[in-house]
Amino acid sequence: MDVKQDSARPVRAGEELNVPALATYLGLGPITSVSQFPGGYSNLTYLIMIDECEYVLRRPPVGAKAIKGGHDMGREFRVLSLLRDVGYGKIPAPVAYCEDESVLGCPFYVMERVPGVILRAQSAPKLGLPAATMHALSTALVDTLVALHALPVQPSLIQLGKPDGYVQRQIEGWHKRYLASQTDEIAAMTELARYLIDNLPSQNSDVTLLHNDFKYDNVVLNPDDLTGDPIRAVLDWEMCTVGDPLMDVGTSLSYWAEAADDPFRKSFNLTWLPGNLTRREFADRYAEQSVRDLSHILYYYVFGLFKNAVVIQQIYGRYKQGLTNDERFAGLLTGVQALSTVGVKAVETGRL
Repeated sequence: MDVKQDSARPVRAGEELNVPALATYLGLGPITSVSQFPGGYSNLTYLIMIDECEYVLRRPPVGAKAIKGGHDMGREFRVLSLLRDVGYGKIPAPVAYCEDESVLGCPFYVMERVPGVILRAQSAPKLGLPAATMHALSTALVDTLVALHALPVQPSLIQLGKPDGYVQRQIEGWHKRYLASQTDEIAAMTELARYLIDNLPSQNSDVTLLHNDFKYDNVVLNPDDLTGDPIRAVLDWEMCTVGDPLMDVGTSLSYWAEAADDPFRKSFNLTWLPGNLTRREFADRYAEQSVRDLSHILYYYVFGLFKNAVVIQQIYGRYKQGLTNDERFAGLLTGVQALSTVGVKAVETGRL
C-alpha cells in the first residue's frame, strides 16, 4: 500500500497567477514555484513555495462573479481566523487575505499548508486501502463532524450566520440559484424543489457550527496513522455558518456514494470502496455519538442532493456561457439529472 502526500501539478492553461504581483503583495520573499492542486470543480487551489516554506492559495474560479454570494474568499479566511481564535486546531493557519483585485484579478487568501494525504475519488481506488482502514477512516469522518458540531457557539462564531429560519432560507436560496443558472428543463429538479418547500421541518433550537461541505477530499489525513487519529485538518470552510446541524449531516450523506450507486455519484467520492460505512450506518453513528434525533434525516439528505445538483448546474452554466473552457465541465448536466433522480427516488422509497 503506497499512500503519498497530496501533490500539486503544473498550473492549467488559463488559470495562471501573476507571480510577481503576488510576491510583492505577500512580502514573504521570492516565490520559487507555483503549482496547482488537481481536485475540485469549484475554487482554484495552488501550492506556493517561498524558500522552503509551503503555502496554499485559494481563489474563485474564472467567471465566478456571475454567482451572487458564492466563492467568498474573505469569508473562508475569516472563518479560519475565528476557529483559530476559539482554539480549534484541525485547520490550516491563515496567513493573508487580499480583496484588491488589481493583484490577481480576484480576491484570494493564503494559508499555511498542512502536510498529509487527501483521498480523492479518482486516485483512492488505485491505492488498495484495506477494508479495515476504510472503515476506520469513515468512522473518523463521522466523529470529526460530531466534534465540530460540539464546539461551543461563542459570540464570535454566532456572527457567521442567522440561525433563526436557517433551513427555510437555505431551501429558498438554493432554489433561486437553480432558477438563475438553469439551462435545461429537468422535471426531477422541479419535483425536489416542491418537496423541500412543502415539507419544511419545524424550527430546530439546536444550533451548531456548520461546515456545509464535509467529505473525504476536504480533510487532510496523517499517512502514518490512518486507523488511529487520522484527520490532521479540515479544509474548505467557504460555506461555514451556524444553524441546524442536520443540514450538515444531510449534505455529507448526499456525497456518500455506495457500491450499488450510479457511476456518476461514485466518480465524486470514494465512500463506495469496501469497508466504508453505508449512509444508514453514517447516520446511525452520528446519532449515537451526538445524541441527536435523526428520525427525519431523509429530508436533509434530499436537500443535500438538491444543493449539490444546483452547484453542478452553476458550474455547467458557466461553461455554457463560455466563462470557462475547462472541458471537465462539458458533461456536468448529466450530474444534475443523476442527483435529482436519486433525490426523487429517495422521497418515493423513504430510504437514504
